[in-house]
Amino acid sequence: MNTHIDRIRQHIEPLRQEIINHRVYSQIHDIEDLKMFMQFHIYAVWDFMSLLKTLQNNLTCTSVPWFPVGSADSRYLINEIVVGEESDIDLHGKRKSHFELYLDAMKQCGADKNAIEKFIIELKKNRNLEEALKISNAPEEAIEFVNFTFKIIASDKPYLQSAIFTFGREDLIPGMFVSLINEMHKRFPDSVSIFKYYIERHIEVDGDHHSHLALQMTANLCGEDDAIWKEAEEAIIQSLHRRIALWDGVSRKLEKR
Repeated sequence: MNTHIDRIRQHIEPLRQEIINHRVYSQIHDIEDLKMFMQFHIYAVWDFMSLLKTLQNNLTCTSVPWFPVGSADSRYLINEIVVGEESDIDLHGKRKSHFELYLDAMKQCGADKNAIEKFIIELKKNRNLEEALKISNAPEEAIEFVNFTFKIIASDKPYLQSAIFTFGREDLIPGMFVSLINEMHKRFPDSVSIFKYYIERHIEVDGDHHSHLALQMTANLCGEDDAIWKEAEEAIIQSLHRRIALWDGVSRKLEKR
């Protein structure tokens, strides 16, 4: 494995462990708690898709007339990930993005979708991210999370975008959370089956096949430039801190319940 990747993994391991062992998972006891978690998490699911499409725009030609752009290897890696994230299959074999699948899971369990749906409507209308987040009354921690992602998107540095995509999102679902969802599914199959499926797909596709593709993509983009790898590592660390802050926000809401 790439020595730069090994070093990053070593440096970020304490933050990864803090996320994996975050108190928020032990605070989810019933469907109402899960609803609250989902109403925060949906923003991370949405901006993951935005980061994904930014990488596709930067690493491939997505306009007409077409011209070959960059490395064919990078084109393959990002396009392969896009296929799985933007057009996966749901429980019934119907093609859906992971964002749409998550919305279906929210609807099934009765989570409030008003904020995220209003956000999408406002964003389509005026293309102003800050205004759409404010108008939709998105949670403050979710706003900060999304704003950081879009700061990296605005950097126009594909190696930073790939770095936080690779290390800031994948492989962060703890086993105890999976066990909790499986137990909830036994008790409330008509409320949790889609979310259980979403989690399983995330682990199966995102945490395995896609993580290997993303690692290779990041290695290709950073190359052998130590300064670029250092910049990427700093962005990854900031991204993980934003994830912790997002979970802290959910935790505070659950404590109030």
